[in-house]
Amino acid sequence: MDHVDLNLIEALDALLAENSVTKAAARLHTSAPAMSRALGRLRRAFDDPLLVRAGRDLVPTPRALELRGEVHAVATRARALFAPSNTADPRSAVRMFDLQVTDMLSTTFIPALIDDLRVQAPGISLRLRPENLEDTPALREGLVDLEIGMIRPGDPEIRSETLVTETLIGAVRPDHPLAGANAVTPQRFAAADHVVVSRRGRVHGPIDDQLADRALHRRVVAVVPSFASALFLARETDVVCVAPAGLGRPMLDALGLRTFPIPLRLPPVTIAMAWHPRNHHDRTHQLLRERTRRIMAAAADASAQE
Repeated sequence: MDHVDLNLIEALDALLAENSVTKAAARLHTSAPAMSRALGRLRRAFDDPLLVRAGRDLVPTPRALELRGEVHAVATRARALFAPSNTADPRSAVRMFDLQVTDMLSTTFIPALIDDLRVQAPGISLRLRPENLEDTPALREGLVDLEIGMIRPGDPEIRSETLVTETLIGAVRPDHPLAGANAVTPQRFAAADHVVVSRRGRVHGPIDDQLADRALHRRVVAVVPSFASALFLARETDVVCVAPAGLGRPMLDALGLRTFPIPLRLPPVTIAMAWHPRNHHDRTHQLLRERTRRIMAAAADASAQE
């Protein structure tokens, strides 16, 4: 096969279908001289004239008739190989996706995504992977199909897209002293007891840096590994929990928590999604990203209207 031009298969298929150099050339959008040269090469390759003159027409030789069906099948298969994918509609695909989702989103975004996929693509199932995969190149190794959350810099080839930018707010139970306050000052905010969310058990964060700049210090009474745990603690005892204003709203409302602006200049939180290039053109993966994008945008719009 090293010396065979596979383009000749397409030319031979056209010649055997049309029994005419001119018509075969028109079929392949090329010139008659080019098709004539291709016929010459085919004759040498098969050591057979393939098409011979019969009056004003060309007729196939027995060898050409023998080849016609097989050549057409090969040419058709080759065209299909390079044609755009005609696989099943991704909305009817049956597939399991592995997601790594920031804990904050597991209780707020994932329920909305599940409800959406049950309608838009009921064959798609989700498997949430533990957040400790953050310490491994999970997207590169194929352990995770899509990561959603506060994306940290990782492998250089990883693709990412910003979804929403969140503002952090304080959340407390209804009878907390800060609930319903007209204006929570940095002093009152620092004086309250706080619960901190950190999978690694870290107590200090950007809030503490901002308070330190004002010669203030807060008391952290508990550090918990999950956002849900922090919200339940805020419902049951007088502690302040920090939550995202938009994506956290469904759970904040479900737990009956009250919210207030944090009286500090905290940087916004960017929520993004990241995936490996191997999945970039996959139609079902594209659908998953599109639905994720829509849900996040809807949550951001709802938050802006409140």
